[in-house]
Amino acid sequence: MASGFFVLLDDIGVLMDDVLVMSKISAKKTAGILADDLAVNAEKASGFSSSRELPVLWAITKGSFLNKLIILPFVFLLSAFLPSAILVVLVAGGAYLAFEGVEKIADYFFPDNIASVIPKSELLSKQALFNLETKKIKSAVLTDFILSIEIIIIALGTVVNESMGMKLAVVTIISMVATAGVYGMVGLIVRMDDLGYKLVKLSKGRKNSLYFIGMGLVNALPLVIKSLSVVGTVALLLVSGGIFVHNVSFFYHFLEGIPSMLKDLIIGASVGTLTLFVVKLFKKIYDTTFKSRES
Repeated sequence: MASGFFVLLDDIGVLMDDVLVMSKISAKKTAGILADDLAVNAEKASGFSSSRELPVLWAITKGSFLNKLIILPFVFLLSAFLPSAILVVLVAGGAYLAFEGVEKIADYFFPDNIASVIPKSELLSKQALFNLETKKIKSAVLTDFILSIEIIIIALGTVVNESMGMKLAVVTIISMVATAGVYGMVGLIVRMDDLGYKLVKLSKGRKNSLYFIGMGLVNALPLVIKSLSVVGTVALLLVSGGIFVHNVSFFYHFLEGIPSMLKDLIIGASVGTLTLFVVKLFKKIYDTTFKSRES
């Protein structure tokens, strides 16, 4: 009986080795989308007061883990019983990401923000700040949901010929590690000024390497935060464009001969512009119809 127990342990060890190997392969396949995920979420988790950065980031992180718990069984059920629906989910998610990216660009040139709705006297009120914070958290969690679908489906594609146990283990590991890794990095980015202040304090007033590194981190944060907005927007368009290029044959053969990144960006921006136009049109029709009924 003891020998049987050790044989079982050996089998478990071999299985874990296989899971780790396949997880490494999946991690390489999802590296690009994880980099974009980092840029997008770092931008969404920034812009808050220092005391609210970590609570907001934690709220988004919890939302991301909840997203994974919802998506994992959903994707596995679709892949088992209705695999063709995965493509529809991917394309719909890509259209949303493209829409969000183009909407951010449109809002930059044609601002229509909360400042135009809330009176200036209320802009700094606790309720107004809470509303802004809640809105941004919801937006970040929704974007994470779409990006998580892409990550999970890519990871699943690398183990499509493996057993169900292997699929579950590898995809679950990738999705959980992705969340912890991405939001851990986001936390380091948004709190880099605190690290800088601590290094300056450790220098004890002497202008040594600790002082210059600390001041460099403190002075770099505003530039990093500003650049994250641009990088996050471009990442949204690149991810969405990549979804269409790799899953829709028309876009795969569209604009052949140009660099793949530029192709993804152009397609993402084009799809986003079209989606934004359709959404605005339907919103205008709905508002007109609703107001006419009221009157």
